[in-house]
Amino acid sequence: MGVPVISNIVNGIKGGVNAALKGTADTGSVLAKSVKDVAVTTLKGTGELVVKGLQVPASIVSGAISGVADVGVSLVNSIKGIVNGTIQGAMDSGVSQKDAVQGSVKKAVESAKDLGEDVADVAVEAVKGAVNGVKQVGGDSVSAMKDAVGAAMDAAKD
Repeated sequence: MGVPVISNIVNGIKGGVNAALKGTADTGSVLAKSVKDVAVTTLKGTGELVVKGLQVPASIVSGAISGVADVGVSLVNSIKGIVNGTIQGAMDSGVSQKDAVQGSVKKAVESAKDLGEDVADVAVEAVKGAVNGVKQVGGDSVSAMKDAVGAAMDAAKD
């Protein structure tokens, strides 16, 4: 999968989330739905090639984090909605549950480390968002919990 495709996903998600959150007082209720909607729309434009692997959900999370940062929303307060919406959008677009969960949670924790945020708080919220997102699309929430916790621990160790 080429870098331009991933870059387009990140920028598409960032722009969509940024636009959805501008002027919104209650970002929590808007975030999961807007990330999901923007992810589905962005992934439809990229074709079948991109719905495999961990890069897609990681790119969605990366773009969403950039979008919320642009409007001044805290990572800890937004990551649950970002991961939730990412998983819903990715799975709706054909990404496997395991890839959606692991890619989203791992990127969330790595971003927390990179941004100097509280890794433990972000990890907990990312796991909650993963389980909730999988539940909402009718997936296996027990497997989601296992995959999310494992991805968070792996990312925190690196």
